[in-house]
Amino acid sequence: MMNVPSLLLFDLGGVLIDSSVFQHLNRLLDKPLETSALKARWLSSQSVLQFESGAMTAHEFAESFIAEWGLRQRPNAFLRVFASWPRYFHPGAREVLGILRTRYKIACLSNSNPLHHQRFSGFADVFDLALFSHQLGMVKPDPEIFAVALRECRVEAGEVYFFDDCLFNVYAAQSLGMSAFHVDGFDALLAVLNRQGLVPGNRAVNPDFEALENG
Repeated sequence: MMNVPSLLLFDLGGVLIDSSVFQHLNRLLDKPLETSALKARWLSSQSVLQFESGAMTAHEFAESFIAEWGLRQRPNAFLRVFASWPRYFHPGAREVLGILRTRYKIACLSNSNPLHHQRFSGFADVFDLALFSHQLGMVKPDPEIFAVALRECRVEAGEVYFFDDCLFNVYAAQSLGMSAFHVDGFDALLAVLNRQGLVPGNRAVNPDFEALENG
């Protein structure tokens, strides 16, 4: 049986925030990829890893990414498009976090970069602590970034429930002793929150959720 958590730790893009990264990126490729292949390539991209760990400027990233991926765009044009890929909190996400925050400490741990952080930073008020990879100098799934998150949040691994849409990140969190859940989208997150009894009274927090649960 899992421990009752004192901290709920969330990824942002693909969990709480609607992101169009893979849809827009595929449109820039000469040969579009299946989403799973595109996501795997993105996660292993050296340009992305360096930018999201704070090791590159935006212009350096654009030049490197364009060369790595064989895109037909100029750096400035690419950066304008790239900056728009994270879009908005899923409808109901702020309300859910507000409910959860009455019972638990809540934080986010996101792979990010200076351009996307400008869009994410306005969301930080809904968390007790907001942690971003480019500010920490490391990216998920590096176990060290999870160790840093534990220190920053002043909790032990066994006190944490972690939610992410990337299985590699879930496995890394589990390796440190966190209870980690793979949630591919906000509806999947709602399902896990309800199954784990994390919502007060174990009630659905979305009017459509009961239909979702009951299939």
